Amino acid sequence: MILAFDTSCDDTSVSCFKNNKTYSNIISSQNEIHRKFGGIMPEMAARKHMESIGYLTKEALEQMGASIKNIELVAVTTGPGLLPSLLVGVSFAKGLAYSNSLPIISINHIEGHLFAPFLDAGNPIFPFVGLVVSGGHTHIFLVNGVGRYKLLGKTLDDAVGEAFDKVARVLDIGYPGGPVIDRLSKTGNPDRFKIPQGMNKKNTLNFSFSGTKTYVKNLVNNTHNLSITDKADIASSFQKAAVDILWKRSYQACISNGIRRLAVSGGVSANSYLRSKFEEEAEKNGIELFMPTKEMTTDNALMIAFAAYMKKDEATFDYSSIEANPRFKIY
Repeated sequence: MILAFDTSCDDTSVSCFKNNKTYSNIISSQNEIHRKFGGIMPEMAARKHMESIGYLTKEALEQMGASIKNIELVAVTTGPGLLPSLLVGVSFAKGLAYSNSLPIISINHIEGHLFAPFLDAGNPIFPFVGLVVSGGHTHIFLVNGVGRYKLLGKTLDDAVGEAFDKVARVLDIGYPGGPVIDRLSKTGNPDRFKIPQGMNKKNTLNFSFSGTKTYVKNLVNNTHNLSITDKADIASSFQKAAVDILWKRSYQACISNGIRRLAVSGGVSANSYLRSKFEEEAEKNGIELFMPTKEMTTDNALMIAFAAYMKKDEATFDYSSIEANPRFKIY
């Protein structure tokens, strides 16, 4: 039985994991706290983690009918992420492991996302192409096995989730940007505006969303008295441009590496247009697609527990070796 923690950004999450079908996964969102700022305030996020991590741990154990005496392994996200937030989770997990003489394992947050689509599908079949899309990450990996990752492409500027947030801010439609753009886009015309996809070249698997975001900003500034219809059309056109280039690069990565298994994860993978686009194109092009449930797209400790389960042989009693690292890379 694994007790896992994720405090990489603004969500506090604790999971108690026994196997693929028996687990608890508690998530405490801070969206309401950060909404008025239009983005995450790191120190405020860390204070909220400190307030909630103890009682969330108790709740996660109670949902499994377990106590700390039943736990065999402690897992914690050590990076990448916001340093003040990471420090809360790492310190709490190390203290808990040390005081109960339990082994502990460090898990990379992106690694957790990579394997999230397979929680209900069973252990992954290697190799596969993994696309991780969130507020802080837009990466394409070739995954040859557990701990064997090759970076194929990444964003050279804004992550796609960050671009969604910034476009939502420009349109003044709310925070976080991903969900509000998704909802508004359902009433918009995605073909009204030809939003550039940025770095739309065939010889690269990298992304660039800064030009896409700037185009929307200029479009809004040059359109006086924006109506709700205008905003819906802009949001829908932007969403289509962003998601279409994500699919194009993912498919290109699959074909160029001779692999027809694609896993998509991260907060942006909850987007309804992305899910329908990827499902449609994958079926049309003979790609086996794996996506997590919408509940598993956000940051959560269950994906950290699942990754720890696959890497449990790397657990250690050397607690001093477990440190927060906001720039922790798996490639």
